[in-house]
Amino acid sequence: MIAPGSPNQTCPPDQWDDPDVSNPLDRLTLDELRSRTSEKWRRYPPDVLPVFVAEMDADLARPVTAALRQAIERGDTGYAFGTDYAEALAGFAAERWGWRFDIAQARPVADVITGVVEAVRLISDVGAGVVVNPPVYHPFFPTIEHMERRVVEAPLGPDGRIDFATLEAAFQEPGNGAYLLCNPQNPTGAVHTRDELTRVAELAHAYRVRVVADEIHAPLVLAGAAFTPYLDVDPAGLSIMSASKAWNLAGMKAAILVAGTEALGDLARLPEIASEATSHFGVVSHVAALRHGGPWLDEVLAAIDGNRRLLGELLGRELPQIGYRQPEGTYLAWLDCRGLGIDGDPAAFFLQRGRVALVAGELFGTGGAGHVRLNIGTSPAVIREAVRRMATALSG
Repeated sequence: MIAPGSPNQTCPPDQWDDPDVSNPLDRLTLDELRSRTSEKWRRYPPDVLPVFVAEMDADLARPVTAALRQAIERGDTGYAFGTDYAEALAGFAAERWGWRFDIAQARPVADVITGVVEAVRLISDVGAGVVVNPPVYHPFFPTIEHMERRVVEAPLGPDGRIDFATLEAAFQEPGNGAYLLCNPQNPTGAVHTRDELTRVAELAHAYRVRVVADEIHAPLVLAGAAFTPYLDVDPAGLSIMSASKAWNLAGMKAAILVAGTEALGDLARLPEIASEATSHFGVVSHVAALRHGGPWLDEVLAAIDGNRRLLGELLGRELPQIGYRQPEGTYLAWLDCRGLGIDGDPAAFFLQRGRVALVAGELFGTGGAGHVRLNIGTSPAVIREAVRRMATALSG
């Protein structure tokens, strides 16, 4: 769907697939995508191929488009109100994950990071340590510091999963009263198993650590893995969920803070202003996605599944020195570039030499240096071109 090649070199036509109109990630041309004004398409010049920020190259699901159009046509542009979002999420969770919660356990918040801030404030004091598992979603670090808490790192193991000995050691340290869990894990794409989450809950209870789970990628779990909501194993936990990542609605801000049955007292202390900041259009679009966007999501999941396998094949052939473990969830690929012999940040190298924009791994904390994050929520053609540009940058 996009014109091949970098500004100075053209890729042979036989290396490009014909667009697959049944694939929601392969329906838009490059010109159509570049007409967008979001960060993905405005941060870098037009000669740069953007595969960095977590935006998908997909059109909206039709139920979402219809819901927003109807709201515009009737001038429904006021303040968000009611329990529609919680009801829609509860229905989706029951259908997809077999998990049920009462809407009395849920409150809307402006977005996931706002929900994280409010949840951590509810369960910890200023100066407390908040444990995270780097490499992890990089806004966690400034967010914790902004709340006047301390970042405490309990790095993932070499397999990209929770290292329980390291986690327990962090829980044992005095003053570390909260744990910010990323489930599924961004950027590694690991989907924590029920057994892993049960072990987290056991340790948290043993050391009186409260768990806040960022579960924004929950609907984006791929074949071979299964999502377990953290609150399904820990009634004392708090979870923040949103339809924004799965249905490409980052600009339609809204999320839901859900409390476990033993954390309802915490939820009762949530300031009313935290819910009043939720976008009405965000709620309208997210409700439509959760209630009627399942078929579109299934198409996207199938496309991401194909893309993660395609990326593995391309890297194995063109850049075998890069370490890559196919993600179990999300549409983000975590690439270990330490074997390439690049001096410094590989993301900066590939941007300068290959005109391909990736996210620098060092932003994600300990274990991130020498890595990059690549967004595979795009067409197969873009993935092929990104790998071609990276390989060309190294050979040049």
